Amino acid sequence: MLELRPNCECCDKDLSADSVEAMICTYECTFCRRCVEDILNNVCPNCGGGFVNRLIRPKTARRPGVSLEYQPASTQRVHTKYSIEELKAFADSVKVIQPEDR
Repeated sequence: MLELRPNCECCDKDLSADSVEAMICTYECTFCRRCVEDILNNVCPNCGGGFVNRLIRPKTARRPGVSLEYQPASTQRVHTKYSIEELKAFADSVKVIQPEDR
């Protein structure tokens, strides 16, 4: 089940569980759309993969036990260990390779 991390790992922007700005890679690294487009060039700085829109977990349990009420979003903030310059350099070195070929 997705953690639904509460922030962008790069700029620390708040990303609520229902945010349409949240993007994730296959390992659930979480970044805001602006950082993915303007800094990372759709390259995850941790695994080298691409990003997709993070799914939104239902607020209301329309099936018993299945909603944010029963599986709340994470409150643990995650931050990248890389500087903006390191993020850009890594993304630039990989961005020419399509995500499915990385």
